[in-house]
Amino acid sequence: MPVDITSTLREALSKLAAEKRRIERQAAAIQEALRAVNGTGGARRSSSAEAMTRGAKRSRRRRMSPAERKAVGRRMKAYWAKRRGGTSKGKMKKA
Repeated sequence: MPVDITSTLREALSKLAAEKRRIERQAAAIQEALRAVNGTGGARRSSSAEAMTRGAKRSRRRRMSPAERKAVGRRMKAYWAKRRGGTSKGKMKKA
């Protein structure tokens, strides 16, 4: 009895594709769990399985401008001065 090799190969390919999708879903779920444990959740940009297959690069942090950095510095100085119960260096009162 002759075997139709084309249909056998198509069936095998279909089963492998389904298995691949299942494995990618499992890998994505594990990556999401790791993000949740590490506290790096947030908005999902794309599925983890897609990122794995593309070899996606890590996203980079946005750099602060000098003005933003200066504003943060002022806020932190005031914060720590308040915690110490004193005044910050730039806001010392004259006696």
